[in-house]
Amino acid sequence: MIIADTGFFLALFNANDNYHQRAITVLNSLTESLITTHPVICETCYLLVSRGGGIRQECQFLIDVSEQAFQIFDLQFIHFQRMASLIQQYVELPMDYADASLVVLAEHLQHGKILTADRRDFAIYRWNAVNPFENLFLDFV
Repeated sequence: MIIADTGFFLALFNANDNYHQRAITVLNSLTESLITTHPVICETCYLLVSRGGGIRQECQFLIDVSEQAFQIFDLQFIHFQRMASLIQQYVELPMDYADASLVVLAEHLQHGKILTADRRDFAIYRWNAVNPFENLFLDFV
């Protein structure tokens, strides 16, 4: 499974996004399924509307969610303690709730393969404290 971040979904669902064509190409080339978290879904919906993607794109995204186009990791109560710890650790960036949920997901999956347009933060974040993320989206050739 490959972790999907908000920036990837924004690029995929907003035809005006600079990375839109790349997102389509990457999605069509994948041989593994995608997985994300509820915080990423929430953030994606908000940003699709507020950054000009629009209600139509938000609805299409939610339809894909309902059709199980990707899996959703079920955050447990113990994960919220870990996310709070991560947000404190990366306070200088700062790390947000959605990003913290993806670090927890990487720790659960035991890999950091991610699709994200966030070059800076996911180059700094480490899962299990030492392992870097592998950005399959921005590194895609």
